[in-house]
Amino acid sequence: MSLTPEQKQFIHLHENENVRDLALRFSREDLPFLLAQIKGRQIAKHKIPSWYKNDNLLYPTTLSIEQSSSEITARYKSALLPKGKRRFADISGGWGVDFYFMSQLFEEAVYVEQNEELCAIAQHNFNALGLRNATTENKRSEDFLQQTSKVDVIFVDPARRNDTGQKVFKIEDCSPDISQLKNLLLEKSDFVMIKYSPMLDISLAVKTLENVREVHIVSVDNECKELLFLLYASTLADQNRELIYHTINLKKNSKTESFSFQPIAERQLEIEFASQLDTYLYEPNASILKAGGFNSVSNAFSVKKLHKNSHLYTSNALIADFPGRVFKIQNQFAPNKKNIREFLSETKKANIAVRNFPMSVDEIRKKTGLKEGGDVYLFATTLQSEEKVWVVCEKV
Repeated sequence: MSLTPEQKQFIHLHENENVRDLALRFSREDLPFLLAQIKGRQIAKHKIPSWYKNDNLLYPTTLSIEQSSSEITARYKSALLPKGKRRFADISGGWGVDFYFMSQLFEEAVYVEQNEELCAIAQHNFNALGLRNATTENKRSEDFLQQTSKVDVIFVDPARRNDTGQKVFKIEDCSPDISQLKNLLLEKSDFVMIKYSPMLDISLAVKTLENVREVHIVSVDNECKELLFLLYASTLADQNRELIYHTINLKKNSKTESFSFQPIAERQLEIEFASQLDTYLYEPNASILKAGGFNSVSNAFSVKKLHKNSHLYTSNALIADFPGRVFKIQNQFAPNKKNIREFLSETKKANIAVRNFPMSVDEIRKKTGLKEGGDVYLFATTLQSEEKVWVVCEKV
């Protein structure tokens, strides 16, 4: 399984073209395979740039590539693994992106995948990438766990589609079903990392999985991408250790935002609510919003919350390192006809966000005719007094 020189030439010649157009223009026996390679390289160029540079890699179906981790999140996961361990297993290998980056920390790494074609592609790619410590096993996760000796670290990314190809989000509906394997996982390893969709209910997942010591909520450029659950085998040292949430916003072109809190402390914190808007407005990043660290972030950065359900904050002093977007408030008004008319006389474009407000962004755009974009940011929200307001800001 490899590319011929002629196939490589065809791929490079057409890799920036639309695959649908290519399908209409060419007729050759290997065209479906070549189109899959071209589409794969188009995705990998931005998603896994170090793999894109290697001309010898093979690409599976587009769905498998889209479901795989990006390079930036795979590198983040690798940094979480315990150091100085010998044997690692990824028991749901897929295309092998996570496995490739994680496996380099270990003397021995086992890639497990039940799909025979994916397994063959992964083996080819690991050889092409110079990965010498990897072995591949074409079998079910459950079978591997039953048969293997103890492993230092196990990673699993359950498939989130059912037999008909529909997306699923409950732990019990994913494959493998970790709710049925959690005890076996911790029998086979003292450190288990499980990756799930950001659509999953975190608190419910923690209860279902048990032995969860850390949850990492990972975003890339403020888009929540994955949830990581770290399970440790219980020891005397960590029996009393409280669960901690790590909210991470990986920024491709600037410093990563990270904020950690304990959910038990989040529930107990009492915070200050704003009686009025101050000079600056703060919107937590997507990972904090997903994790529900609303009181913790208010307490940690000394910013006042606008309303229990608004998840926006304000202060007079600028908090430049706040983990999210920071705005300077230019104006605020009750959204009645007169005030809206005055606002629209000066503003034709705005970036609109709705936080605890009875209208959607689309409804506001339809009502006002405001176009998307520009330097004006409009937040439609509710204050602690239950007053509905529109807050006009500029980004700091």
